[in-house]
Amino acid sequence: MRSLFDGHIELQEKVLDLRLQRQNLVMSNVANVNTPQYKAKRLEFEQDLQTALALDMKGKVTRTNDAHMPATFDESTFKGTGGKEFKPRYVHGEDSVDLDKEMTVMAKNAMLYNALTEVISKNFTGMQKIISEGGK
Repeated sequence: MRSLFDGHIELQEKVLDLRLQRQNLVMSNVANVNTPQYKAKRLEFEQDLQTALALDMKGKVTRTNDAHMPATFDESTFKGTGGKEFKPRYVHGEDSVDLDKEMTVMAKNAMLYNALTEVISKNFTGMQKIISEGGK
């Protein structure tokens, strides 16, 4: 029997976890805005996630051969790539963390997190409606 979620709930859970990790990392960057020679850290996972799901950037399945099916996504082994910016700027008296950039990343990440939680919530609301009306 097929699951009601078909593995999507695990994928959504992993993406929410990665977005939370990114938010914590950006908050750490903001907290260290006045720390001398601190290098802003990043957590990038979108491109790796697309690759792991065997999707192109438009969300379509990519295959090298029509007989091939995309591999199943394993959320337990997928992780984002943490890194530091390649060349932080060092200017005496100025911050090495770009506060505007960090706040922009934080706002975008929060919006995407909230959008995904809204999608998950709507899925459960729809399921609840089906269950409650199914007994009538």
